[in-house]
Amino acid sequence: MIRHIHGTIADITEGQIVVDVSGVGYLINVHQTTEHFTLASEIKLFTHLAVRETAQDLYGFPTRDELELFTILLTLPKIGPKSALQIMQKADSELLKTSVLSGDAAHLSKMSGLGKKTAEKVVLGLKDAFEHFAGAYANNTEVDGTVVEAPFTVDAVDALIALGYPQADARKAIQKLSPEITTATQAVHAALKELGKA
Repeated sequence: MIRHIHGTIADITEGQIVVDVSGVGYLINVHQTTEHFTLASEIKLFTHLAVRETAQDLYGFPTRDELELFTILLTLPKIGPKSALQIMQKADSELLKTSVLSGDAAHLSKMSGLGKKTAEKVVLGLKDAFEHFAGAYANNTEVDGTVVEAPFTVDAVDALIALGYPQADARKAIQKLSPEITTATQAVHAALKELGKA
């Protein structure tokens, strides 16, 4: 089993990169978009090798927590490696943790664009598994284990989507905002400035 790859990025395409390790190029499926990678830069990815009758596919993640989350998703009924990767492309680990720990499938669907049935399957299926997931309770939690998220988040994301921004970009912009922001209007104005930098 190949558990990690450490080398130089030799090629970048949407959803895949090639990592050169001592002259051997490994084609690795990734959930990040192309702008996350730079040609000829050094990279280390934690990997999962999916073996099928007709292929052996590598899936790579920048952290152990993301790899673990990926393998947990694979335990869900009818979720294979490609489906798990698509879920992680739409919903980052923080959004998945927030939604699963709060049991809120509607929130996951709204914030990620995942279909309602898929979101429900993820939230219900991961609830028990997250008890053993090392990254599940890191960040964004309070003393009682309640996940903290600003009450205006969904409204602000909806407003940005209405203005024509992709759902993922809108969510990321809102997540970067200062804790001093307390209303959806303030959040949208600040997020527009943040998006303007991109």
